[in-house]
Amino acid sequence: MLAPTPASPESAGMSKQAFDRLEAHIKNRYVDAGRFPGAQLLVYRRGKVVHSAVQGFADIERKAPMKDDTIFRIYSMTKPITSAAFMMLFEEGRVALDEPVHKYIPEWKNLGVFQAGTAPAFLTRPPSRPMLIVDLLRHTSGLTYGFQQRSNVDAAYRELKIGEVVTSGTLQSMVDGLAKIPLEFSPGEAWNYSVSTDVIGYLIGKISGMPFEQFLKERIFDPLGMRDTGFFVPADKVHRFAACYSADPKGGMTFHVTDRKGDLTLQDDPTTSSYLKSPSFISGGGGLCSTTADYLTFCRALLNGGELDGVRLIGPKTLALMTSNHLPGGRDLPAMSRSLFSEATYNGIGFGLGFSVTMNPAQTLIPGSAGEYSWGGAATTSFWIDPAEELIAIFMTQVLPSSAYPIRRELRTMVYAAITDSNI
Repeated sequence: MLAPTPASPESAGMSKQAFDRLEAHIKNRYVDAGRFPGAQLLVYRRGKVVHSAVQGFADIERKAPMKDDTIFRIYSMTKPITSAAFMMLFEEGRVALDEPVHKYIPEWKNLGVFQAGTAPAFLTRPPSRPMLIVDLLRHTSGLTYGFQQRSNVDAAYRELKIGEVVTSGTLQSMVDGLAKIPLEFSPGEAWNYSVSTDVIGYLIGKISGMPFEQFLKERIFDPLGMRDTGFFVPADKVHRFAACYSADPKGGMTFHVTDRKGDLTLQDDPTTSSYLKSPSFISGGGGLCSTTADYLTFCRALLNGGELDGVRLIGPKTLALMTSNHLPGGRDLPAMSRSLFSEATYNGIGFGLGFSVTMNPAQTLIPGSAGEYSWGGAATTSFWIDPAEELIAIFMTQVLPSSAYPIRRELRTMVYAAITDSNI
């Protein structure tokens, strides 16, 4: 793919002064304050990169500076890529969104809904309806994440290490394990951030007849030229791989930590990381590493209606379907969510097929546009795409958990403040 043209912010209706203020904010509040090791922010509008800046370190221990080609663990920013891959099979007529999941995973046909008890002696009831494919894509499946730490069900996930990116299991062992654990709720009754997208990755492999990781490589990464995106970092690129840190907040998500460094704790050393070799568990929910440039390529294809430089991933009508709110009854996340943690703020936000979707910007209390879609990753990476403003923003750092600081809210506020020539 041809790299987008760098241009002045003013040429695309944005303010350089506002971007200078934003970079100073990131530097003063986060990098110099020791909250982030470093950061990369890229803003693209009207076909041009109007802001691209890096600051701080990719690796504090080795004093390696953050660079334009730094490789990051993007965690749940894997989900939109996996969802788009699945919708490619949908477009080929190989799967329908209203099909029951047990058509492809027969051992799930009799999954019950949790009533009481602990593993393995759960008391369950039958669900009100079967889990459908669409439930997996929109996180209304009744599945969960072990790190939610809110129920006996997610405790069973932790015991079996289900959905953990760093694990010795496989997609098949995840599916087999989930067959032994009840659903948290009947499919369609609630929204809960979950391993659903990992199951989508499993289904991609089963329906396509090729390994999930091979499908992504052959159908998305290679055609789009996303050469730095994959489920592990090759030896010749390790020098570009960022370290990952934990903010280790009291009462927040907890992570295994190895070495304390002031306000940051080293969580994953890039020279000894499990990401240096091909994993056995190929996580469509959180397993990819990538660069800002590669992720911009994927986002540009979406902003352009599913196609970039002659490479079409999906059609514009399919993309419109994916970026519509699919929560039952047209409700937003506060009305549906049982999740203690997700990568989205809730008010005025719905959920599509792989993305959160802004329904009512006024309810979010943050500037934005109806119809923008986004997601983020556990290490505080994030992106959003605003079709109305022809805008993409991508932010990268490596600090767990993403809920430690309000950086995403601040980024949205300050990026939209830089717009001087709005389309709406």
